[in-house]
Amino acid sequence: MLDRFEGKAQSYDSPATSGFDIIPNDVVDLLEVTRALYVGIAGDVRVTFVSGATVTFGNVNAGTILPVRAVRVHATGTTASSLVGLS
Repeated sequence: MLDRFEGKAQSYDSPATSGFDIIPNDVVDLLEVTRALYVGIAGDVRVTFVSGATVTFGNVNAGTILPVRAVRVHATGTTASSLVGLS
């Protein structure tokens, strides 16, 4: 398959090249830091950033992509579901 971007350097505004399902957990970090989070079903999303700061994004609409570098998505405080980590 032709990939016109193969071998090109990625920057922070490049599209994601990988993704993984996220199961919120209050103790365990994600397997990799995200470039963004996709919210499939609306609700609140509580994340810990690479910096260590923890915040709750309230009332995130379904279909939203949050451009955050998260290390954890918390179960407590997260009501959104069908979350996908983009990297």
